[in-house]
This record gives sequence, structure tokens and C-alpha cells, in this order.
Amino acid sequence: MIDIKFLRNNPDKVKENIRKKYQDEKLPLVDEVIALDAEYRAAKTRCDELRNQRNVLSKQIGGLMAKGQKDEAAKVKEQVKAAADELAALEERETVLEGEVRKRMLVIPNIIDDSVPIGKDDSENVERERFGEPRVPDFEVPYHVDIMENLSGIDLDAARKTSGNGFYYLMGDIARLHSAILSYARDFMIDRGFTYFIPPFMIRSEVVTGVMSFAEMENMMYKIEGEDLYLIGTSEHSMIGRFIDSILPENKLPYCLTSYSPCFRKEVGAHGIEERGVYRIHQFEKQEMIVVCRPEESPMWFDKLWQNTVDLFRSLDIPVRTLECCSGDLADLKVKSVDVEAWSPRQQKYFEVGSCSNLGDAQARRLKIRVDGPNGKYLAHTLNNTVVAPPRMLIAFLENNLNADGTVRIPEKLRPYMGGKTQIG
Repeated sequence: MIDIKFLRNNPDKVKENIRKKYQDEKLPLVDEVIALDAEYRAAKTRCDELRNQRNVLSKQIGGLMAKGQKDEAAKVKEQVKAAADELAALEERETVLEGEVRKRMLVIPNIIDDSVPIGKDDSENVERERFGEPRVPDFEVPYHVDIMENLSGIDLDAARKTSGNGFYYLMGDIARLHSAILSYARDFMIDRGFTYFIPPFMIRSEVVTGVMSFAEMENMMYKIEGEDLYLIGTSEHSMIGRFIDSILPENKLPYCLTSYSPCFRKEVGAHGIEERGVYRIHQFEKQEMIVVCRPEESPMWFDKLWQNTVDLFRSLDIPVRTLECCSGDLADLKVKSVDVEAWSPRQQKYFEVGSCSNLGDAQARRLKIRVDGPNGKYLAHTLNNTVVAPPRMLIAFLENNLNADGTVRIPEKLRPYMGGKTQIG
């Protein structure tokens, strides 16, 4: 959510930003907000005048009664009642107007960074840099589910019976590999100075609307029936929510946190749920990284966060690239975003395994996350990035470490988490 003062003073810039995101249907919202906000401020000013008038008249009544001037006091009481009636109506209108302004402000997209490439959708994202040499082995790389099944590591049929499409049972060495990757990612981030968290896996609606847009919420979140609780789609939600309505001492910044959680997603949209495969599913686990910092430091932290993911994947011998998201592919709260994509030897192309985002002060404004500095209070900046998200990461790992005989090599960094094994299968 952008600053309403910025919108008042720069409506044309807000409209231009909407056009850059190819959301022209939202252009009328800017003029609507300006009109509603002007009416809201006028109502608020009049309410203040009426309260002051009521206080003055109330004092007059006391003085008149003390002098025995009851008729004059009665006339003033009528003025007080008229002011009170007008005030009550205006206060109700003020509340309605405030809600209408906020409803529209929550939908107007955040101002994107000047460096973001302009494009309509993810087909116009821009490759920035490659790390590691993509390899195509001289043998055929099977589909990732076939690799897992050959290693007795996955059961999709049983999961389909218990839960439907989009779920899975991991077993044996594949299940152990899944846990090993998460444990390695946890320690990797701790070694880089991040504090480890296991957060709540359900959050209230006020946190949901604070961390994401309505469109994202509708497409992603599972709501608990009869409760004001949602299952998290990523631990970023509860980790940023941890700071709701907080005033943070500036000398404590930055907060560098890494969190583990299961993640639950409806995955509504054109891509759908795969019947066979674990690339897009309803339930998975993830290690996340979150930073809360001073505004001037967020560009630096943005680069550090995506580099952490690149370094982790390279430590496991997986080639990756960074892809900058264009304007039309940015979620409404994001200022800037870079996807990390891993190389798939089977498909001979890269696919997304993580996303790094700078949200500026959008989440902080919605959740009232403020910093107490020497020159007063100001809004923090928030950032997040995926460390690893098995089982999607397993696809990249298995394909890039597969041997011709169907066994899977375990890179040296991961061996302590696999009981010293050098391969599985």
C-alpha cells in the first residue's frame, strides 16, 4: 500500500505506475481515492469543529445555570443537541469514508523501482546472470517422478486416495534427502548470521491482508472454516506478521531471520495442479529468509538475499540463473523482484526454484511496523527470499546429480546430513 500523501500530491505518477503494470482497469481508483479522501478530511475537520463547539457550549450551560438563567441555558442545550446529532452522523460517515479509501488503497499497486524492466507478463522477464555451467549428460534423464519411483521414494497413488491430486508420500532415501536439504539450508543461513525460527502455521486475516494483495490471497490461501485463521502459503506471512503494530528500536536493525514451515496453497489459476509430478502442489515445505531494515539499506539486502540462494544451490553443484521480473509480473506489493531458476538437464532449460522480493514499506504501512530513530518514527522496509523449497528443489537436485545407472550422487556438503552417504540407490 502506497502512502496516501504521495497519491494526493502525485496522482499522475501513480497512474503511470498502474499503466506500467498493465492494470488499466485500476486507473479510476486514483480519482476515486482523491475524491473520497477529500470528503473524509472535510468530515474529519467538521467533526473537530463540532466537538470544540460542544465543549464551549457545555461550559456556557454551566455558567447560565449558575446565574439562574434557565431559559437561556435550555436554548444552548438545544444547540448542543443539534451539534451532537450532526457530529454522530458525520462520525458515521467518516468511518465509512475511511473504509472506502482504504479498500481502494489496498488494491492500487506499489510504486515499482525505476530499474524494473517494463513488460506485460513473465514471458518478458529479463535474464541477468548465470552461475555454473549447464550440463546435459550423455544419457537420458527420466522425469523426476520416475527417478523417485525407481528409488522407491515417492507414492502419488496412495496420496491421491487419501488427499487428492497435489499431494504425495515421500519415502526412504528420498524422504531423508528432502529433510537433509532443509537441514542444510537451515544451517547455511545460520552460518550467514540469520536467526532460525519455526513460526505459527496459521495466521489471522489482519495479517493476511497486511502481507499480500487480495488477488494473491484468493488464489493462494486456505481458510479454516469457522475461524479467523488461514493456513500460511509461506513462512514469510507469519514472520512479517510477527512485527505487526510494533515500534522497533533503530539500533536493533536489521532483523535477519530464516524460518522453516510447511506451506499450503490452493494454486488457483491457469497453471493448475499436476496429476503426476511435484512441481506445483498443494502442500510442501520451505526454508525462507526475511529481512526488516532501514529504507536506505533495502537495495543492498535485496542483492544479498538472492545471492544467498545462488550460493546454496552452487554449493550442491546445481547451475542457476537470476531472472529479473518485469513490471507486469510483479505482485502488487512488490517494488522489485528476482527469481532464481535452476537448470533442468531433462528439459534443457531453467525453472523457478525461488523468488526474492523487496516490498519497500508496503507491508510495514499495512501492518504498522515502525522504526524509532533519532529523528522520529518511520516505516521499516521488508524483504523476503526462498532459501530452498523441496520438493521442487528435489527436481533440480535429482536431475543434476543423477548417474547413468540411476543412482544419485550426494555432494560433499550434504553428506553429513545423509549419514555420510556418497550416493543413494
